[in-house]
Amino acid sequence: MPTILGIPLDVNSSYLRGPARAPARIREAFRCDASNGWSESAVDVTSADALVDAGDLNLVNSKEKVGEDFAEIEHAVGTLLNKDKGQPILLGGDHSITYPILKAFAPQYPALTIVHFDAHSDLYNEFEGSRMSHACPFARIMENRLVRRLVQIGIRTLNRHQQEQAEKFEVEIVQMRDLPAYNRLQVRGPVYISFDMDVLDPAFVPGISHREPGGMTVREAIAHLHAIEGTIVGADIVEYNPAQDIAGMTGTVAAKILKEILGKMIARS
Repeated sequence: MPTILGIPLDVNSSYLRGPARAPARIREAFRCDASNGWSESAVDVTSADALVDAGDLNLVNSKEKVGEDFAEIEHAVGTLLNKDKGQPILLGGDHSITYPILKAFAPQYPALTIVHFDAHSDLYNEFEGSRMSHACPFARIMENRLVRRLVQIGIRTLNRHQQEQAEKFEVEIVQMRDLPAYNRLQVRGPVYISFDMDVLDPAFVPGISHREPGGMTVREAIAHLHAIEGTIVGADIVEYNPAQDIAGMTGTVAAKILKEILGKMIARS
């Protein structure tokens, strides 16, 4: 059964802090009476027997103790996975949380494919002197061989270093200009979705720290989520910054993405 767990960590953010406040805002929008609880795959994802909400982790959220927070994230996700191979959906937080999450997944899913939606490839070897930055998680994941395959969708900020990193780790990048890419989502086996809200155009999601024009519409993102084959065993939704939001727009979109991921997970379970 899918389990929601909030990971309110943003200590590894560059430029702006704020994503630590996102889990509560996503839950608020997810339960809001402005919309019903049904996904477009015809699943009532808010019914009492559809999912479990495990609350939020209590994290230190300081640069000096980021190792402790990462260890707590890995332990908590591992505990969820050990409960009848539960299907964790993690609400971030900045994108650095994906590294400790995948450290928990790797022992149970050695043939895992990540489908990563983002404006940025997050493949820096280090960023602003930190190897744990939210700009680096996929470099850590790939160098530690935590997954079999990484497919990145919607990228539109590649620089030379990240291109070299992608080649080094054999990352499959689909840049924004090359969408749609439904055929690239015909993957087999277990799938983990990492959804960075800034894959969407900032016209749809003003509540993000790094606004990168030229992104996906909400409809394009949903269509690509629905095109994913394989079995979704986990997911994260990251980089929503409520401090930058306007009238809760981005929280509503994050809740919609959550519903559609849940709908696919529940329909296949």
